[in-house]
Amino acid sequence: MRKYVGAPGSTMSRREFLAATGSAGAVGLAGCTAPTNSGSNAAIEAEQQTPASTSASELPYTSPPEVVNVDEQGGKVTISSTPARHAVHPGESMGGPVELPQVWAFQADDGNPSVPGPILRTTEGEDMEITLDNTDGMRAHTLHFHGARKAWKDDGVPTTTGIRVDPGEKHTYTIPANVPGTHLYHCHYQTHRHIEMGMYGIFRVDPKGYEPADKEHFFTLRDWDSRLPRMMAGEDVQYNPRNRKSDVFTVNGKSAPRTLHPEDGSPVIVEQGDHVRLHFVNAGYMSHPMHIHNHRFQLTEKDGGVIPEAARYEMDVTNIAPAERHTIDFTADAEPGIYLMHCHKVNHVMNGNFYPGGMLGGVVYKEAMDTDIFKKLMEYAGYEL
Repeated sequence: MRKYVGAPGSTMSRREFLAATGSAGAVGLAGCTAPTNSGSNAAIEAEQQTPASTSASELPYTSPPEVVNVDEQGGKVTISSTPARHAVHPGESMGGPVELPQVWAFQADDGNPSVPGPILRTTEGEDMEITLDNTDGMRAHTLHFHGARKAWKDDGVPTTTGIRVDPGEKHTYTIPANVPGTHLYHCHYQTHRHIEMGMYGIFRVDPKGYEPADKEHFFTLRDWDSRLPRMMAGEDVQYNPRNRKSDVFTVNGKSAPRTLHPEDGSPVIVEQGDHVRLHFVNAGYMSHPMHIHNHRFQLTEKDGGVIPEAARYEMDVTNIAPAERHTIDFTADAEPGIYLMHCHKVNHVMNGNFYPGGMLGGVVYKEAMDTDIFKKLMEYAGYEL
């Protein structure tokens, strides 16, 4: 179970959450209802392997992504990957259940595997030593980091560096934190399959003298063609990356209403007057115009570049292209309530043929959490109050 509730970066405890909902006496009852874990046909067939003793239905479930402060670990972190099942929306409400029967999840050190992978956070001027541990792996991988000026050998592209981390091997990359901002990392071997299978995460470099907002959270957007995860799990389906069709849409790996689940999802829980900062990364194939209801925000960073104050303006939609990173800032100055945050390609806000669902989250005012409508939303999300 996660230490905090809400979107990654939250510092709200589970007890504080329940107190705000008027359910402080039910601490022992609330919680997750879904299990979580403490090119060519020949190439696809070679990768379509799980351990001989493990069927897809026996794989562990992923956990939500967690923030890893690499500075606190002496600048070192070990990343590995493991096959897992991914419960996008495990309930029966709003077009569920939605599940990807096999993904390739990243995990940091002794943490739980997650999709997206762990959020690696460091400070400008530091060097990170990131070891890709593939000793227990079943297929080759690499790590490629956007937003870092690094040595050629550390670029993570086997075609141009000659470095590939095969099963049974380890390799350490030195990644300088020399471009402040929010960035993306991912596997760059057989990229068209390995990203589609879940091998990506956020890399955050805080500038020197960084002043965090009152509430600061991280979001990874993804559109999935579920045929590849299903095929890798042994289902009788065919995937062709040249004829890709997105059919699952997620925020931090979940589809609505599971996105609003306080422990498994990523609600943005605020109090009136808070300065809120949200970091968005698009790890998918399609652009996603993200819209927040009833709030005006400014785009303050893009791909590690700070937007000059003279060029900023208030807006309520920011269109995030594949691999782009947008940071937005706003004040929680609306009437306390529950406000949607979603992609405005409306067919991305669906679970199959059911609307609403998909790439939809919410800004939830703490003052509105002790209401009947919030309790109903928690019921849809699968959280008991």
